[in-house]
Amino acid sequence: MSDINDTQPTLVKDTQPNKVGKAAKGRSRLLAVLGLLLLLVLGGLAGYGSGIGVRRSAQATLVSQQIQEQYQLGLQAMQAGQYEVARMHLEFVIRNNPDYPGVQDAYRELLLYLNITPTPTYTLTPTITPTPDLREAEAIYASAVEALNNRDWDAAVAHLDSLRRVAPTYRTIDVDGMYYIALRNRGVGKILAYRCQDINLEGGIYDITLAERFGPLDSTAIALRANARLYLTAASFWQLDWENARYYFGQVALTAPNMMDASCLTANERWRYATVQLAAQKQAAGDYCGASALYEEAFTVYSAENEQLYPVATQVYYLCYGTPTTPTPTPPLVTTPSETPSATP
Repeated sequence: MSDINDTQPTLVKDTQPNKVGKAAKGRSRLLAVLGLLLLLVLGGLAGYGSGIGVRRSAQATLVSQQIQEQYQLGLQAMQAGQYEVARMHLEFVIRNNPDYPGVQDAYRELLLYLNITPTPTYTLTPTITPTPDLREAEAIYASAVEALNNRDWDAAVAHLDSLRRVAPTYRTIDVDGMYYIALRNRGVGKILAYRCQDINLEGGIYDITLAERFGPLDSTAIALRANARLYLTAASFWQLDWENARYYFGQVALTAPNMMDASCLTANERWRYATVQLAAQKQAAGDYCGASALYEEAFTVYSAENEQLYPVATQVYYLCYGTPTTPTPTPPLVTTPSETPSATP
């Protein structure tokens, strides 16, 4: 007989669950490794970004320090009278931070100093010419410098125009500054010409306006241009509208009474003449009081022609206020002398 154990079913051990557990553990380890790698990558990126931020911040701080230093150096040079040196420092600040507090006002003040001080004698700085083509530009630049030193504004502008045609980018900042000086001074010279026949108000206004493209104008140039424009406006009414001519020439006479054009008539004289003509118009229209008041105003400006107007002005005055009556003279009081008794001997 066989053993009873031989008739019992044999129990087979299931190895599948062990395989699943091992696989699960393997995936867990893989995920852990991947997570660790991901953390390392993210940490590296964060460190890199932080490093870039630090470098940029350091660079911005360095530039800010340089701008502040250049601004202070510019102010110190301007106070010491070294205007060209101050100009280089302030222009560095404007190129890197045009909104830096105070730099625009300091630059305007510097340009004013450059204009009211004698024109500096330019010294030619030796420059390395990378190509032979710049030799022509250097020669023209030297001619422009010489013209500026000689105060020949026409020649300076002509040389600078030639330089810009030959080499538009040659020493741009220096050429712009030279343009400003030449155009500003030429414009002022046309308005304030020594001989009145040489005065050219329109040309002066044009040159000063061109100079403004290269830098802020000083108060003298601004005032001259404004008065010249007002003078031309007043002259446009001459012989056509005496009331407007008188009004606008009066505005010019308030601040620039001696301004004139090629006619050699000052604003003061033109105002006087326009006032006289307006008075004559009112007199012809029967407005004697208005005419009389205008004659009195015109006589406040000295002119040899006023004397011949005095009889007319007197007549108009009487027509307005009436002829003064001549008082009747009072006869002297006649008294009869009393008889004085003689002394008794």
